[in-house]
Amino acid sequence: MYKNIIFDIGNVLLSFNPIEYLSSKIPHHDKVLEVYKELFQSEEWIMLDRGTITEEDAKNAIANRSIDNGDLIRLSFENWYDLLTPIEPSVEVLKLLKDSNYKVYFLSNFHLLAFEHIIEKYDFFKLFDGGIVSYKEKLIKPEEAIYRRLIEKYDLNPEESIFIDDVEENVEGAKSLGINTILLKDPTLLKDHLKTYNIHI
Repeated sequence: MYKNIIFDIGNVLLSFNPIEYLSSKIPHHDKVLEVYKELFQSEEWIMLDRGTITEEDAKNAIANRSIDNGDLIRLSFENWYDLLTPIEPSVEVLKLLKDSNYKVYFLSNFHLLAFEHIIEKYDFFKLFDGGIVSYKEKLIKPEEAIYRRLIEKYDLNPEESIFIDDVEENVEGAKSLGINTILLKDPTLLKDHLKTYNIHI
């Protein structure tokens, strides 16, 4: 019997589309792709998830390293949390699960300031029974230790738990510890995925 449903946040509960966001701020498509690679694929972006660098230091390091796009990178950091918007089908499933007396948790790679912003902005975070976020633990998915931290902190039985993530490597990390998983590429199908575990909400 399944008791615990564990949600990733980015692209499961909140949309995270950097290319679309950058396109709204930068008029030239070639520059959008350059800034995307320099910013969102940077070492510092991972360090932000791990909680080992401040956003200000990350911004300065990435902008100062860029030969051509320093100003665009600084511009891109302004209000970037705005790209994190609710995925309504997933939020609705979260609410239905909570109403059906399942325990709900989050397990996500996230930056400190961005996380503080979203939990203040979106009321549905109050529904969670708990969760683990990478910057606080200095661990990131798919490292085994971050899944163990969640299991141990909330005394979860992996066999009674289902983890939902949009990244295959993160799903495989959970599977390695015996947690049931859903690889979610289309949030409108989340209910159907849960039905395969005989969860009808």
